[in-house]
Amino acid sequence: MTATTISPKNADQNLEPGLPPKSEIIAENPPESEPEKLISLEEFLVKPADRMEWVDGNLVEKTGMTFKHGLAQSKLSTYWRNYKNSSGQGGEVLTEVLCRTSKQGRRPDVAYITPELLPESGNFTAFSQSFPLIAEVASPEDSGEDLFAKAQEYLESGC
Repeated sequence: MTATTISPKNADQNLEPGLPPKSEIIAENPPESEPEKLISLEEFLVKPADRMEWVDGNLVEKTGMTFKHGLAQSKLSTYWRNYKNSSGQGGEVLTEVLCRTSKQGRRPDVAYITPELLPESGNFTAFSQSFPLIAEVASPEDSGEDLFAKAQEYLESGC
């Protein structure tokens, strides 16, 4: 998919009444590219790239982050956090934090980590295992097959 941004040309100048402003292309995003070069999972987990997951040896950008997706992610995170706080169980609710499954390096949309699993420092670049509770917000471009495969991957990794 190619996205094009268009802005009025000479927008700060007065135009003749009744004439539409001239437009020009100021930025064009290239079509979704192929996955980036092969690196090891260990290399990726040490220095992960933003908005990227490590899938079958390739760096794959997380896409489909629309307003509705972000809203669903935000609401779900808030609901989980409110429940965590009201129940007194502790732990943390996180969004887009890198974790290691048995096969990949993933960034679940929403995840919960128990107090027992939280590192003592409270800080990490990538969680060393799958989170105990994970939510992935489905986007229209996600295939059912891919969603079930990802769910199976999380389950096999201890989720």
